[in-house]
Amino acid sequence: MKSLLLIFILLQNCFFLQAQFYTVNKQPVSYKVQKQQDLPEAGTVNKNDSSTKVGKSKVECLDEWIQQYLSVAYPLDNMVVNSPYGWRRDPFTGKQKLHNGIDFHARSNKVYAIMDGEVIKVGHDKRSGIYATIRHGHYTVSYCHLSEVLVQKNAVVKPGEVVAITGNTGRSTGEHLHLSVKYKGKYLNPNILLDFIKETKETVLNFIL
Repeated sequence: MKSLLLIFILLQNCFFLQAQFYTVNKQPVSYKVQKQQDLPEAGTVNKNDSSTKVGKSKVECLDEWIQQYLSVAYPLDNMVVNSPYGWRRDPFTGKQKLHNGIDFHARSNKVYAIMDGEVIKVGHDKRSGIYATIRHGHYTVSYCHLSEVLVQKNAVVKPGEVVAITGNTGRSTGEHLHLSVKYKGKYLNPNILLDFIKETKETVLNFIL
């Protein structure tokens, strides 16, 4: 019964997944793509690997795929890009400057942890406003301009767990979610992780549907 319920949820999410992610603008490749093994352990699936099927019932295999699907989550329920990663005209100074993350349209929306991780920073400053930073292996993800953070420093979070509410704090021209990603301390295009989440979910859906 539990497995059937989760299948129903996945079927609903399948259509939502497609409508949701394709609002994310694809940017020219201006970053060095990290090796697959450097990505967080969200459960990489190999379509040619039948090891998960050997000696296991259909229910057990299905549960594994479901857990695989749930091992990653998008940061928002609906992701519409206001401003992509890359060089742009700074809205405050008018000068060209590297935008170190992606700005998503938001109106008091729930913000989710994208993978298993640990909250390493919660704070407030003039630039980022209220923010939270979560570590996922060698990656750190920061959510900025929040109205409220719902987790504390050192908390362990699960993918899909609500960690904050979007807002308009700090150096901001309007409410939005600024999402930035660092790999070993250096900023990179968040689309690397967003693509990883998308591919993980779609791979699972291709197997079980």
